[in-house]
Amino acid sequence: MQVIALKHIMFLFVGLLCLTPFISSSLALVLGLAMALLKWVPPQISPAKLVKKLLAISIVGLGFGVSFAAAKSAALTSLPMIVVFITLTLVLALGFSRLLSMDRKTGTLIGAGTAICGGSAVAAVAPTIQARPDQIAVALGCVFVLNAVGLIIFPMVGHWLAMTPQEFGIWAAVAIHDTSSVVGAAEVYSSDSLEVATSVKLLRALAIAPVAVFSAFVYQRIQQRRALKGSAVSNVEAVSESKPKVQLIPTFIIFYVLAIVIANLLPQGEVIYTELFTWAKRLLVVCLYLVGASMSLSTIRNAGFKPMLLAIVLWLIVSVASLLWITW
Repeated sequence: MQVIALKHIMFLFVGLLCLTPFISSSLALVLGLAMALLKWVPPQISPAKLVKKLLAISIVGLGFGVSFAAAKSAALTSLPMIVVFITLTLVLALGFSRLLSMDRKTGTLIGAGTAICGGSAVAAVAPTIQARPDQIAVALGCVFVLNAVGLIIFPMVGHWLAMTPQEFGIWAAVAIHDTSSVVGAAEVYSSDSLEVATSVKLLRALAIAPVAVFSAFVYQRIQQRRALKGSAVSNVEAVSESKPKVQLIPTFIIFYVLAIVIANLLPQGEVIYTELFTWAKRLLVVCLYLVGASMSLSTIRNAGFKPMLLAIVLWLIVSVASLLWITW
């Protein structure tokens, strides 16, 4: 019992240490992975769930250090690219799912996670197509594994190609799945990339609402058509009565925009804003530590070959195509 307790204490101590300048973003991720592999993560703690809460707080804090003009410029500049790649990814996901003869709902969830914002998009679209828990788990596993890979690989590629901070920020925001990995990769690459990456990524995340609503509409139409073909009127009524809940704009995005507005309209509080922005960046390092601690070999194994292949193909297409769009 003492050994186990010591492991847990060490896990918490390193997590608190991530709030200090002694632990960099990349080192925090590596330490988190080490904790997961050593099985030092306390069973009472769910790093994946904790990341969502702390990341939301961190992003709101980052808003106090963002210039409204710069955020608007970055978002509007990348808007056409965001629309093109979201549409392309969703279409390719359906096409490749059929080509691989894999479950269509799983393919839809992987496509949504790749196109928009990883786990949040999977969670939003899943109820609209009445996905089973196992289908959701597979999609989340695929997205999560590639998130971790992107967080490590993207900064390396960016430095190799000598990308500017703005170019890298846009590329990471368009091609990496989850918000945590986007802001993490941008922080690792350059502090100047963070503002651009966060603004563009949150604009991309707004696509959750229309995609979830559209998925619900298409799924119910399909169900009704199948029920009519089978002459099952009762099924049609059941389908029409079921109204899946759709997650619209995440609350933290609203507060992020509000933080930007406050910081730009009330410059008298610059000292406070700077402090909030600094602590938000430190909290982001803690999030990266928890992202690493969330990884496990079982996550990779449970994803399955075909779903993982689909996720990798979609991710490579989006990553390469968006890189060419930005650099050329």
